[in-house]
Amino acid sequence: MQYQEKIPVKVFNNQRCASVWIAGEIAQIIKQKQAQQLPCVLGLATGSTPIQVYKELVRLHKEEGLSFQNVITFNLDEYFPIPKESLHSYYHFMHENLFNHVDIQKENIHIPDGTLIKEQIEDFCQYYEKLILEKGGLDFQLLGIGSTGHIGFNEPGSSVNSKTRLITLDRKTRADASSSFYGIENVPKYAITMGIGTILQAKKIIIAAFTEGKQRIASTVIEGQLSSQYPATFLQNHKNTLFVLERASAQGLTRYQAPWLLEAQGLKGELQIKYDLSTAKKGVIWLSQKVGKPILRLQQEDYEDNGLLELITQIGQGNCGIVNLTVFRELTQIITGWPAGGRPDKLPESYFTQKKAISKQKIIIFSPHPDDDVICMGGTMKKLTNQGHEVHVVYMVSGNLAVFDFDALRFADVLKETSKVIGGNGEEFYEKVKKQIKDKKPGEVDGPDLAYVKTIIRRTEARSAALCTGVEEQNIHFLDLPFYETGKSQKKPLGEEDKQIVKDIILKIQPEYIYAAGDLTDPHGTHRVCLESILAVLPQVKEQLPNLNTLLYRGAWQEWELDKVTMAVPLSPDELYEKRIAIFKHQSQKDRPMFPGSDSREFWQRSESRNKETARLFTNLGFVNYEALECFVSLDVLVMLGEL
Repeated sequence: MQYQEKIPVKVFNNQRCASVWIAGEIAQIIKQKQAQQLPCVLGLATGSTPIQVYKELVRLHKEEGLSFQNVITFNLDEYFPIPKESLHSYYHFMHENLFNHVDIQKENIHIPDGTLIKEQIEDFCQYYEKLILEKGGLDFQLLGIGSTGHIGFNEPGSSVNSKTRLITLDRKTRADASSSFYGIENVPKYAITMGIGTILQAKKIIIAAFTEGKQRIASTVIEGQLSSQYPATFLQNHKNTLFVLERASAQGLTRYQAPWLLEAQGLKGELQIKYDLSTAKKGVIWLSQKVGKPILRLQQEDYEDNGLLELITQIGQGNCGIVNLTVFRELTQIITGWPAGGRPDKLPESYFTQKKAISKQKIIIFSPHPDDDVICMGGTMKKLTNQGHEVHVVYMVSGNLAVFDFDALRFADVLKETSKVIGGNGEEFYEKVKKQIKDKKPGEVDGPDLAYVKTIIRRTEARSAALCTGVEEQNIHFLDLPFYETGKSQKKPLGEEDKQIVKDIILKIQPEYIYAAGDLTDPHGTHRVCLESILAVLPQVKEQLPNLNTLLYRGAWQEWELDKVTMAVPLSPDELYEKRIAIFKHQSQKDRPMFPGSDSREFWQRSESRNKETARLFTNLGFVNYEALECFVSLDVLVMLGEL
């Protein structure tokens, strides 16, 4: 098939499958060079993207005998200045994730030196370039892609002919890295990076992008125009580059977003699209937004002029009015003020916040961090409790990394003053916390007392917020899943103990509904791991809970695509304000959260903006002008679409 993609693309079902395949390609190149008795020169990347690739290479070495004796490596980049022993250095990253576990010769490892003085850097960069050429050039280069389209640390504006050099990091790049450094103020402002010109000299390049957060930039680079504003677009001119995506990161491509356009342009050959209600809904929503008309006002020529003639042929027997009405009715049914069902008969919709449901449901709301519940679905939580359902909130990790040291010290100070009245060793505890803060270097792991205080801060805030929405205190649960409790931004893999804890709480509560976070663009990865733990145990509890419904919400980073939404819950201005008040209970995240990501707004601002924007989109489709909407997608829908 042909697409309008300017770089060849390979799409896998998930990140693990993609990573295993990439590792296999690298292993094949190593073996080919071994067979020729030649060195294999690899250009390697760091960051979250290649971690699973390196894990698979380590497995291939330990279990299948893949040798690295003939491998010479050159890393793309390194922060500057940074000591090699720093947990945040790429020197440390590469040794921890790959080099310490394989038989590569130490003298064959080359990583830009972040310990140099500035006056030495220019000479070092020239030496680095010369050394790559002396070793025969890069046989293979592995790349990830930054949210600004940078490769290596070649920021927007970098020249296509650029070589290894010192570069000033873009603020957005530093913000993206801030979670690893426990705040943007700890992220170095400079880096030494291999240049774009150097990268383009590699004989083969694989660039990978994973998670929903990379949808936009991946599609821009793959389908857009060459531009120094997006340095990765220069790969379009490389003769042997492959872009590797998973299903989630590939959704921004035209072949997924609007495949009818490719069909209309003759880029897909014979007819490929078989329209059903799901694809019809996607097409009609897209068309409505493109031409700026409500669904019921779309005309025959709108469909014909935008590549959707086959849609009305297959779904509406050639009548666009049938298609319009079918999709409009389908969308009407997803808007409800009764998020767990049980709406009393003959009750006007305007009374849904005052009346109790006719059937009481048990509900679990899984919240990865201690604030995701109210940020993502605080208005729906309030409706559920108002309607008389038994709502349980389950906080999956402590979230203690997201508390500033000064907040922890203030809380310890409160304990100290309180102990003067009620007794206890508050003074001693305060001094321990104070010393652990003083002795800790930027980015280091918190001491046990400091970590404990931060956990308590987030726990009490979460409890206060849940109570604010009407959840009863005995229905608030804290799991503190072990995978998270490393004290570092890098977590352990999901383990059997984590899964068992999740399974136990589900079987204990016996819910009819589960709400879980499907916001997999979470830059820290915690949401993804928490969802994996739930998905792993759902088949195991299905026999005891045959009528269990699972709905996924999204949070502060991204909203569901409208064509996937299973349920949209309207919020009045008062309900939206009550949601804001619940979010405000998380005082340690107020004003400036520890890990804001690339959006500088507070979480309540992001949440309200997203909910209002969703309401506006529905209004433009021809629906009632709601103040705000919280959206959910059924797990079954995502499974059917192959996105989970």
